[in-house]
Amino acid sequence: MSTHRIHCTVNGEAHAVDVPARRLLADFLREDLNLTGTKRGCETGICGACSVLLDGEVVKSCLLLAVQVDGRSLTTIEGLADGDRLHPLQEAFMRCGGLQCGYCTPGFVMASCDLLAHNPQPSVDEVRHGLGGNLCRCTGYTQIVESVLHAAQEMNHGH
Repeated sequence: MSTHRIHCTVNGEAHAVDVPARRLLADFLREDLNLTGTKRGCETGICGACSVLLDGEVVKSCLLLAVQVDGRSLTTIEGLADGDRLHPLQEAFMRCGGLQCGYCTPGFVMASCDLLAHNPQPSVDEVRHGLGGNLCRCTGYTQIVESVLHAAQEMNHGH
């Protein structure tokens, strides 16, 4: 199997890694970089558990090859916190009960980052629409939406 050297920045850290040509981005993150917060769920891009930010835009890492991120910048769930200080979305998901088993949570948080970057004060309907590419089997979504709205308030008003 042929390999390719890719250069990318992940969570602010530069990497140069030889990867098999067919290695999925999700597997590259989990297996090559040991960033296991990104989950593999459906492996068809439906569930969103593998969502990460690529150059600031949310993508499904199970639908991209690692070679496609050559020269680009990625942010995973591990890259959101500032040292021991959690990102406001991570805090809100904990505080508002936006997680249960936690498997889908990293994908929801990353999709929420993208949503709030484009719409810092979304309505309930806008949050529901913005997170439509992510699935959860545990929460029923109410607490997830509340988490995003709470984080938006914190991020915009600092309360």
